[in-house]
Amino acid sequence: MDEDAAYSSVTDNTLTEFESYEDFLDSQITSTDLYYLEDEELARQLVELGYRGSGEVLKREEFAARKQAAEASRNAKRNQQKELSSAGRCLKDPFLQALADREEANRSGRLTTIIFIRDKNANGQEISGYIDYAHRLRSEDFAAYFVGKRRLLPRMADLSFYNWETQISTSQSSPTYQVIAENASGLLFKNKADRKILNVDPLVSRLPIVEEFLVVV
Repeated sequence: MDEDAAYSSVTDNTLTEFESYEDFLDSQITSTDLYYLEDEELARQLVELGYRGSGEVLKREEFAARKQAAEASRNAKRNQQKELSSAGRCLKDPFLQALADREEANRSGRLTTIIFIRDKNANGQEISGYIDYAHRLRSEDFAAYFVGKRRLLPRMADLSFYNWETQISTSQSSPTYQVIAENASGLLFKNKADRKILNVDPLVSRLPIVEEFLVVV
């Protein structure tokens, strides 16, 4: 009775447990079937035709299609869980919480966020810069930031970087934004997707729809 109940129905998730269609057929063949038939291949054919076996009848093509769909769904869920570095974190820092709130949207492309940070590096030098949050998420593991092992600081490879002591200044376009440095209005960032220009001057009013600008000092 318990064995019959186990195979009374076939779910798509169950199909991922079988390496091949033959393994799926074998799972429905009993020792009694093999005793009387004395032929494993014949037993498989009877299961495929629905004459033997205690589970759902699936043709080879249907088995392959449903197994592929189930594996794709499982991998998508697994990747989503892996991608969210902030998932399950107890965050007390308002800045890290703000990053966590925007992580999924930046990873999926529904939102783009530029972060301005002015802080001191490991040498005690004051540095500042603009960071493309979505680009950083794709290029490094953010778990270390969310657990407090590292501090998020601007780098020379970010949208812009400035060392106030050495006066080293750099700017780099990212996959999301084009840097417009030579402009009378100051530093501008042009979104490569919708081609909208973001003015990061705090005195300039703006109505961001899919773009955000965070300031951390």
